[in-house]
Amino acid sequence: MCDAIEYQHNSRRQFVYFTNPYARLPLRRRSGSITLSAWGRRRDEPGSLPRGGWANRDSILAGQWDRWFPHPVQIAAQRFLIRDIHGSSHWYQVTPGHWIQGLLATEGDEVRVYVVTLTPGMPDAIHERWPRLVSKTDAAARHVHPPDT
Repeated sequence: MCDAIEYQHNSRRQFVYFTNPYARLPLRRRSGSITLSAWGRRRDEPGSLPRGGWANRDSILAGQWDRWFPHPVQIAAQRFLIRDIHGSSHWYQVTPGHWIQGLLATEGDEVRVYVVTLTPGMPDAIHERWPRLVSKTDAAARHVHPPDT
């Protein structure tokens, strides 16, 4: 599961960990600019959107996120951090031209982004969940971009 993300914002390298209650993820707008959105919801954080920072793709396809009006978005990250099944952390590079897929959920005025994850199909995988990566040419990457303001 994706525990942290590294990204570039306002010409500065940023590291954001989900455990930080002020964690914001960089969403790519249609114009190419970046806007920041709250990353999920922590256990003690107020709100009515789901707790956690991740949305399993199978649960999305099964309609379990429908009540929060989910929209796919592009998370503009350079790298992401994942802990393996042994508890060791590993940083992985996002290939240029690719993004981490996010799910933008809404409940009233509350808006949060969740990292879309996949369950690896290999029985000996060292990660239990992996962020879904998409590219410009990926047919599934037809994302709703946050509006330019």
